[in-house]
Amino acid sequence: MRVLVAALMGGIVMFIWGAVAHMALGLGDIGMRQPVAEDTVLASLRPGLGEQAGVFLLPSIDPAKMGDKTVMAAYSAKAKASPYAFMVYMPQGDDLSDMSGRLPREWASDTLSALMLAFVMGLAAFSFMTRLSIALAASVFAWLSTMVPYWNWYMFPTNFTVAALVEQVIGWLLAGAVMAWWLGRSKRRTL
Repeated sequence: MRVLVAALMGGIVMFIWGAVAHMALGLGDIGMRQPVAEDTVLASLRPGLGEQAGVFLLPSIDPAKMGDKTVMAAYSAKAKASPYAFMVYMPQGDDLSDMSGRLPREWASDTLSALMLAFVMGLAAFSFMTRLSIALAASVFAWLSTMVPYWNWYMFPTNFTVAALVEQVIGWLLAGAVMAWWLGRSKRRTL
């Protein structure tokens, strides 16, 4: 029960920090840019990408043809001469200003993440600082295993990647401090 309460507390703290980080500090917008001619780009998406949602890398190559040296040489030349894009494509569109479904999912994600962290923090009678160090290590681990590969392989902007590190480290240190405090409280004795 102590781990569940710690997870709920941590999830709430992380959710609130996420709102502050994105809405007040703008950490979620770092590295993102507005298109010069948005309507031109939007008009070209459906004819160029089709009707199926997915993640697209441009320029693109069929993975089945990656063993063909001629195809790879042509792709390499095209990749060097062309713009690059990594995009999530939804042909049907979505109202990105409607947060009614996204906010509950974000809170659930934060709380489930906090549950995993609280479980590890509660495995032994660690000190407050050791539990806080576990939260720091977990946040850096998550960033290294997700954002750094996106930066490396998919060319995510460096400032976007660093902003994600700042957001995760500060958030999980705040949530971790609350969780470490809760888990470190001495058990109340019942008469």
